[in-house]
Amino acid sequence: MTERKVPPMIVERDVPIPMEDGVVLRADVFRPDTVDPAPVIMTLGPYGKGVKYEEGFAPQWQWMMRTHPDVLPGSTRSMMAWETVDPETWVPWGYACVRVDSRGAGRSPGVLDIFSPREIRDYYEAIEWAGLQPWSTGKVGLNGISYYAVNQWHVAALQPPHLTAMIPWEGAADFYRDWARHGGIASNGFLETWYPRQVLSVQHGNPEALTDPYLGELASGPDKLDEEELRRNRSDPLPNILARELDGPWYRDRSPDWSKVTVPFLSAASLAGYGLHPRGNFEAFVQAASELKWLETHPGRHEEWFYLEYGLDLQKRFLDHFLKGIDNGWDREPRVQLNIRRPFSTEVEQRGEESWPLPDTRWTELRLSAADRALGDAPADSATVTFDALGEPVTFLSAPLQEETELTGPLAVRLHVSSSTTDADLFVTLQAFAPDGREVEFQGTIDPHTPLAQGWLRASHRALDEERSLPWRPYHRHDQLQKLAPGEVVTCDVEIWPTSIVLPAGYHLALQVSGHDFEREPPEDPNEAWVSRGSGPWLHNHPEDRPLPEFGGRTTLHTGPDHDSVLLVPVIPPR
Repeated sequence: MTERKVPPMIVERDVPIPMEDGVVLRADVFRPDTVDPAPVIMTLGPYGKGVKYEEGFAPQWQWMMRTHPDVLPGSTRSMMAWETVDPETWVPWGYACVRVDSRGAGRSPGVLDIFSPREIRDYYEAIEWAGLQPWSTGKVGLNGISYYAVNQWHVAALQPPHLTAMIPWEGAADFYRDWARHGGIASNGFLETWYPRQVLSVQHGNPEALTDPYLGELASGPDKLDEEELRRNRSDPLPNILARELDGPWYRDRSPDWSKVTVPFLSAASLAGYGLHPRGNFEAFVQAASELKWLETHPGRHEEWFYLEYGLDLQKRFLDHFLKGIDNGWDREPRVQLNIRRPFSTEVEQRGEESWPLPDTRWTELRLSAADRALGDAPADSATVTFDALGEPVTFLSAPLQEETELTGPLAVRLHVSSSTTDADLFVTLQAFAPDGREVEFQGTIDPHTPLAQGWLRASHRALDEERSLPWRPYHRHDQLQKLAPGEVVTCDVEIWPTSIVLPAGYHLALQVSGHDFEREPPEDPNEAWVSRGSGPWLHNHPEDRPLPEFGGRTTLHTGPDHDSVLLVPVIPPR
């Protein structure tokens, strides 16, 4: 095996970046050892620029090394930080890599307030700082995963002059709809684990933080604050979310204005990240004002494909074109680049398309029948099926598919619902089953046993924004509560996040409807960080948001001519 050596580069640690209000953020800069200026790749976020990937995220690192031992050829992988580009890969390609600790995180002082207007303004100023450095060409690109993708949408809406192109790799956008409150239901499970584990662990001044091995000091900076001081220096997202059931200014301040996102971008969407990122990637491609925009879809774990040869080639060609002006054909690439999945296989089919949803989609209606719990073409007889909201779900199963069928795109289901209480939470899950009964599932961004698609809606949040709704993507206003009278039948249009799968003939589609998170028996191979039962950490079970007297009742689904309950699926004609 060839020995890996650190390539020649200039490394500057704890570089100060002054903000307009006097706070000084700290950055690590990796750049070519040359007098020639270089374009910049930047990330800004709260995970600690000096926390080594292999130490701060050891289980994820070990999984990657076991699964892809040859990942990032030529790199010692010793300078990597979670969800950011590898300097040993990108600096030899002629880029300067800048990692910035966001305000109140890592070695940057101040009040920690994730995705806040202040944090995004800091990002704007950091981009402009990088664009004016003597070692910079003045062209700044953004490229990172998750947090380092989410805030790309936000800062792009501020239109910093030196921001030239960006790659939000798996990045939520709408703070309310994409991850804080799915369908109006608080998504507390992720915040209860992620925020203390990945953010507070390296809050600026935390004396328990990991050591920055490059500086020989705490990755959380020189200050050592007690717990009360740390609390005063941060805003905790979950209490804010629980206190705000309806959408409003607080959520809008943490979401992008798509009309102002005009920079060229490549939006890389996970096909199995239900509960956090993919909705933002798809919505961005459809809604953002950028004229030069591309959508890519991929399967696999959250951090996986970003670092594989496929992902690196994609990123390099895009950034070489926009940051270096190289005529490499990127501008002639299909605007939508798909990786199509098949059951029980890690192999994918790569295919280019020109728009999303795909222009020749056959929007197909499958009707729910409560009488026999079927899903099919025929009109259903009038019937009802009732289930305990916190008990066993109801599943509607299709007949065997008559031919190989591709489903690629967003979905929606119209349900007619009544409750024994004054509200009901609806959790809908698209599944598929092989002829022998095996469920089709995939490695998700976190959960290793992810179903085909998921959606959520609180019945009292059923009011639609008619101007923004589409048949395949209902858009809810979330600005009022329409409580139910016990036994009252109401119509609920549930958005189901996009999927992409080719199912062979003989397979069955299924729609599960429940009053709680989708789950199955605990797997024999649990995820290294969470016990994953199908929904990963994206659980909705906070007693303050879902009090038992209101959300622990009995829910009834109504079908038939007067209550036409329909699942809309995106069938793609054979290519």
